[in-house]
Amino acid sequence: MLSTPIQRLATPDLQADLAALYHGLLQAPQQHLSSARHFMRGQLQQAATLPCDLPATPQQLDEWVVTRHTHTARDYRDYLASRRQGQPRRFFSNRAHALYFLRQVAPTKLVDGAWLYGVLPHWQDWRLHTLVRTYLEELGDGEASQNHVLLYKQLLASHDIDDTAPLSAAHFVQGAQQLALARLATEFLPELIGYNLGYEQLPLHLLITTYELGELNIDPYYFQLHVTIDNAATGHARKAARAVLDNLPVAGDRQAYYERVKRGYQLNELGLSSAAAIAGFKLEQELHRVLEHKARIARHLHSDHCRIEGRTVNEWLANSGQIGDFLNALQQRGWIRRHQNPADSRFWQLIQADRAPMFGVFSRYELQLLHDWIAGEWQESARPSTARKFAGRRSPGKRPTPTGDFNSEQHLLQQQLQALPEPDRTQRLIELMAPAQHFTPAGLMATRLFSRMAP
Repeated sequence: MLSTPIQRLATPDLQADLAALYHGLLQAPQQHLSSARHFMRGQLQQAATLPCDLPATPQQLDEWVVTRHTHTARDYRDYLASRRQGQPRRFFSNRAHALYFLRQVAPTKLVDGAWLYGVLPHWQDWRLHTLVRTYLEELGDGEASQNHVLLYKQLLASHDIDDTAPLSAAHFVQGAQQLALARLATEFLPELIGYNLGYEQLPLHLLITTYELGELNIDPYYFQLHVTIDNAATGHARKAARAVLDNLPVAGDRQAYYERVKRGYQLNELGLSSAAAIAGFKLEQELHRVLEHKARIARHLHSDHCRIEGRTVNEWLANSGQIGDFLNALQQRGWIRRHQNPADSRFWQLIQADRAPMFGVFSRYELQLLHDWIAGEWQESARPSTARKFAGRRSPGKRPTPTGDFNSEQHLLQQQLQALPEPDRTQRLIELMAPAQHFTPAGLMATRLFSRMAP
């Protein structure tokens, strides 16, 4: 879903505008505040037209949180029962599908918790304590192994899916909202509180995603962490409801405040949902997209001694739109044997076997697409004997202390902080905990120092 203000801001390319706002709010937020303000007003107008399932009064929120959690737990129990009875995975048809999903939601996950950044300057206000505490926990209290954004960056990098350039405008809506709220908290505090309330509830799709990623041998720890930290008893879900009550006006219009909270809550419904990201995967279509992109680089790099159906590889790759025919030709030639073990296909041997002539040409994600497309029905029939369970996240153990240039930034920061008076020191820590910096060595260190000051 795209808002009216962004459409007014757009030049010819709506996707470029929204992606630019997203990246601008990350890297140079002060230059994009006006655009962010227009964007948020339009998003809130759109959110106000959506149905809202919040209770009639904020005093009912604690019960509402528990009820939602109970329903989610029941639905997940039913999902597990269906799996035990032999039903297939509900979300991910294969491993490539799961990796595709991880990339689709990356713009949102890479700013996880960002909407709460704007409350940090008010950390001494007791009404905002739960929000400050939630932000610090999103940042792992400065521990790299618990920082949500860093965990997701590592997950993307481990599968070569950290390039978000091909994604559409809808992919950046949620992230842009979070970054806009981060910088405009003083103007949209009730909406920020409402957005936090919606985002921190435990959804069924999070539980299923965690389970199915583990089945596909993809580290589910990032999602598993959210399952535990967002619990309805003591976790972020309960804290989010408490923040609504803590900030109820004493002298102002409580109903007007709650209406603004509701609009902020509904912001969670805008943009690309997890369900839509999952449903958008079409294996052959995604394979064609990747190979078309690859062909633009490789169309002049092959020798002419090999001909497939009368044409050289360079000729097959010369013009866009020929990938489907080229793949068909490889099948006709017997280089690709669909619905069989990919290891039996000559093409797979060229790109993946030991000393393969094309080793390194395809990324891990691209190899997974090719593998799952070639395997097809063979992979489904082989699942009981070949599926691997993810054994769980291994403890990283004690990490060696960085030395030399690897920790020079931390040493320099310590010296700078020691030279600053107290108010300036706190301000500097907050600057380093911004969405674009908190996962860096300096940002992690700043978070640890701030967490000791604001427990």
